[in-house]
Amino acid sequence: MLACVHGIGIPYVPYVPNVLYVPHALLSFMSLRSLTSLTSLILEPDLTDRVYSAIQQAIIAGDLSPGSRLTQEELAEKLAVSRQPVLQALRLLKRDGFVVDAPSKTAFSGTAARASRGLMVSALDAAMIRHVYQVRAALDALAARQAAGLRAQLPQSLIKRGRKAALGKSIVEMIDADVAFHDAIYAASGNPLISESAHRHWHPIRRAMGAVLRSVGARESAWDEHDAIMKAIARGDDARAERLMREHGERAGGLLAERIAASAPPNTSPLKQWQKETA
Repeated sequence: MLACVHGIGIPYVPYVPNVLYVPHALLSFMSLRSLTSLTSLILEPDLTDRVYSAIQQAIIAGDLSPGSRLTQEELAEKLAVSRQPVLQALRLLKRDGFVVDAPSKTAFSGTAARASRGLMVSALDAAMIRHVYQVRAALDALAARQAAGLRAQLPQSLIKRGRKAALGKSIVEMIDADVAFHDAIYAASGNPLISESAHRHWHPIRRAMGAVLRSVGARESAWDEHDAIMKAIARGDDARAERLMREHGERAGGLLAERIAASAPPNTSPLKQWQKETA
């Protein structure tokens, strides 16, 4: 409805008691201010992702071993953050298989008993690693064959980065170099579904690699194999590139599974380890 004020038609708004009326122009200004604030928040670094990465790297590097109990309070204090991003990061780590629920443990406060439950670092499963690498070997072999069919020229810096990391002490840098090499081949294959499928399995692989790479053996030989694969791709030798990549994946999976199984103490489990540590 339009009401006529001094000959000008303006919208008629009925009066309602106890309701704050804000001019339309001011509402537009407030909306603009809100949008600006939202934009600035989006541009800020995601603290949850940073906390997730810090805890994940500690698990991969072995600083947090299987069975280690995790509490929001201790992690928040260690990382100098509030508990909220730690809580969110732990939920993501649980989703990705890095942590699991810890068993309940009865704690006593005065005369009252209460059940205490948190999270602990999950165990490495040798059988699961074998299964994951069976799938990964097939996907990587397909990616190498496709990339060779396109005679993809991958940068030699990938090999240099890997060899340099292998000579260093940072487990995370070694794993990141390996991931970069395989990602480059996925991208060079021209099939985005290969990368999408392979990345689903990187979480358990990174953990297994972290456990194995803490020993010096096999670091250099892996990059000799990577170098041979890259040269076969550059030459367009799709059959050789596929074979070398498949053998590389199967060999790596078998090695990781064997070392994980051998490193597990007999008749022990992360659950028993946690119970012993918190007794």
